[in-house]
Amino acid sequence: MGFSLSHYSCFLCVIMLLPLLCKCQDTFTYSRATYYGSPDCLGTPTGACGFGEYGRNVNGGKVGAVSRLYRNGTGCGACYQVRCKIPNLCTEDGLRVVVTDHGEGDHTDFILSPRGFSMLALPNMAADLFAYGVVGIEYRRVPCQYPNSNLLFKVHEHSRFPDYLALVMLYQAGLSDITAVEIWQEDCQEWKGMRKSYGAVWDMANPPKGGLNLRFQVTGRGGGQKWVLLRDLIPADWKPGFSYDSAFQLDD
Repeated sequence: MGFSLSHYSCFLCVIMLLPLLCKCQDTFTYSRATYYGSPDCLGTPTGACGFGEYGRNVNGGKVGAVSRLYRNGTGCGACYQVRCKIPNLCTEDGLRVVVTDHGEGDHTDFILSPRGFSMLALPNMAADLFAYGVVGIEYRRVPCQYPNSNLLFKVHEHSRFPDYLALVMLYQAGLSDITAVEIWQEDCQEWKGMRKSYGAVWDMANPPKGGLNLRFQVTGRGGGQKWVLLRDLIPADWKPGFSYDSAFQLDD
């Protein structure tokens, strides 16, 4: 049986587009969403992910708390496309929301910031949508995009130099999860694992002295894993509250 040029062209087109089509979760999941109170309509700096002010402002404050998608903190920083399903009130595309907190509502998967919830609505329809309180939605995971930012490693404010180091990763792009973090211990010539403290925070008591080489494990949607090595990322005189640029960004 012959294979025409037109069939070959269609096949080639599908092959070329496949990586783009796979850059987000294939199907939407039906659920419900509500919103929480906020004096400035943004997120909260005290969210369970440990992001601090980043959790309030990232993505223009279009953030949210999740329940089962939290995954013991592994889901912190993940991005989802969320769209509501009320005719004549909801936009077709909805919004991209960043997970910054853990929370459970009335059989909901998302508790959105007021700004995020309002972005579900068509122009001039936000007040009508808020009146519902809880709305039916569809969601799917999509890549986080931070075109002007590298992955940052922030020394959490609870750290105490030099005896206790806690790190949280900010501006994590792509679809993958960070599932392990290790620091090189020069005197033992081995990698020493950091503890998953809570949310997106990794910590270590009595970290090695001097500048720190760090590596972290990335787990993709299909379960594949890889390690990313960052040399001299954390300086010898690290300070709580300071962020250090990795000069690297995830893209998968």
